[in-house]
Amino acid sequence: MSLPPRFVTLSVLLLLAFGQAPAPQSPAIDPGPLFPVKKDGKYGYIDKTGKLVIPLQYERAHGFSEGLAPAKKGNSWWGYIDATGKVVIRPEFTYASQFSEGLAVVAIGGGRESSIDKHSVQVPVSAELKSTSELAFGYGGRRFGFIDKTGKKVISLDFNSAQRFSEGLAAVAVKGEFGYIDKTGKMVIRPQFKQADDFFDGLARVRVGEGKGKWGFIDKTGKMVIKPTYDFAHGFTNGLAVVEMFEKQKIQWTGYIDKTGQIVTPPQGFVASRFSEGLAPIWTGDKWGYVDPSGKTVIPPQFDVARNFSDGLASVSVGGKWGYIDKTGKYVWPPTK
Repeated sequence: MSLPPRFVTLSVLLLLAFGQAPAPQSPAIDPGPLFPVKKDGKYGYIDKTGKLVIPLQYERAHGFSEGLAPAKKGNSWWGYIDATGKVVIRPEFTYASQFSEGLAVVAIGGGRESSIDKHSVQVPVSAELKSTSELAFGYGGRRFGFIDKTGKKVISLDFNSAQRFSEGLAAVAVKGEFGYIDKTGKMVIRPQFKQADDFFDGLARVRVGEGKGKWGFIDKTGKMVIKPTYDFAHGFTNGLAVVEMFEKQKIQWTGYIDKTGQIVTPPQGFVASRFSEGLAPIWTGDKWGYVDPSGKTVIPPQFDVARNFSDGLASVSVGGKWGYIDKTGKYVWPPTK
């Protein structure tokens, strides 16, 4: 049986373009998020089920970010591996950070820091500047400004202090007071705060008043939308923020507020952390556990240390050993030393 002329023509065009007829492609295997673990003095990586995906073979290892993770074998230098364990940036660094927006900070001999891209190409940053991400802050002496991913200075060294950009704005200090600039360097919220933080969920925590002052929240116009009445506050995540009141330098109560400033969980005498993926670590005075946004205990306090959830797992410590739990509190990797 002969093929229709149009099919033959299409086949010829494909052969001319690619040299051979297209073969079926098997789907790429994506292991999903990987988590560093340590056992018997060696590091490796597990998946969300607790399965060991990259063997325990590293002297030190950090988490994955943007598809790569810093790791070192034995007494060698730091390098970077991909999710299969393949070395993609050869070990040559005395220090290596995770990647952020395509760049990582590394140290090359003698502690001298530089920035590299994912091809291990050094970003040409002058001696007075450091780079940690796209439009990251740099410094010259005690003056701060901002550079782009190529190391080019884009905002002059005009500030006494500076923080990273978040949601398009960055907190900067001028003569001891914080305000916010946009990515052109324009001051969009005038310096007026004793302390200021990144924007999360459209709001930023700021401290006002003399002495230790009080914490409240502003929007991106600089308007104080939640009055500064708290002795301490954490930034918003998932629409909630931790606020604290002290008495004689100790926590009197902790609660969660929504973006209107309303307390949504009953104030209690525990230490609490930010929400992530619907759960937040809390310290009851003896152990750490987890609560949901209503304040209900979801995972009973039982850990010496408990960290936020990321990609469905949280790292916890018991008796100096570290493991990972899922959102039910079940161990997917039991604590190991």
